[in-house]
Amino acid sequence: MVNYTCVYCIVCLESRKRGKMQEKKNMKQIPKEERPMERCLRYGAQSLTDAELLAVFLHSGTKKKNVLGVARTVLEGANGRKGLQALFELCYEELIKIEGIGQVRAVQLLCVAEISKRLWRVEEKERLQFLTPKACAMHYMQQMRHLPREELRVAFLDTRQCLMSDMILSVGTVNASLISVREVLIEALRHQAVHLILVHNHPSGNPMPSKEDIFVTRQVKSGCESVGLELNDHIIIGDNVYYSFRERGNFYNGSKE
Repeated sequence: MVNYTCVYCIVCLESRKRGKMQEKKNMKQIPKEERPMERCLRYGAQSLTDAELLAVFLHSGTKKKNVLGVARTVLEGANGRKGLQALFELCYEELIKIEGIGQVRAVQLLCVAEISKRLWRVEEKERLQFLTPKACAMHYMQQMRHLPREELRVAFLDTRQCLMSDMILSVGTVNASLISVREVLIEALRHQAVHLILVHNHPSGNPMPSKEDIFVTRQVKSGCESVGLELNDHIIIGDNVYYSFRERGNFYNGSKE
């Protein structure tokens, strides 16, 4: 009996070995049938390695590295982030430091990563319900736990607590003077939302609320009640931990523990 798992592993190892050897060559030195574009046309995009997929997008390399070498350098990432995950986490400043990635390519890569994130969120929204604070926190955890600055978002839910949409209210320190409750309510009504949840991150990793966090919660909650909407919760994302005003039992009076 053929062990297909072993066969698959051998094919993967051969593919990676071929990729590393090709990086050292000028693209014109690589047989045409082995170049990423031709392989994609012949075997389909699913047959390409991550570096080959990225190479097709980047199209050309530099004098010192061919396009496969540049692609692999991007996928090596920074600060321990490697592979396709690096595309989601590398910022503009980190990208333009990579040889062969200028301003245009850096912006293009950021846009590709954002398209991927949005596709994932569209698929997830079709089945996503925030029936508990944990469900909401886990949805936003990976998106927000590594953000370098505080970001305040509002999630709009329907009658079944399903996520309809979300929007960023502010970037930087959560400050009540910068939050437009009127804008939140207009967007909620435009989406025909019934429930709202505030979500923001603490870059320090400690999710305990500040006095400003509590004040913002009160302000938005009061505004929602004035037009018949319900603010379900305010969730603060830390480093793999979260704080839920509702879960901690202080959501109604906004008092700090």
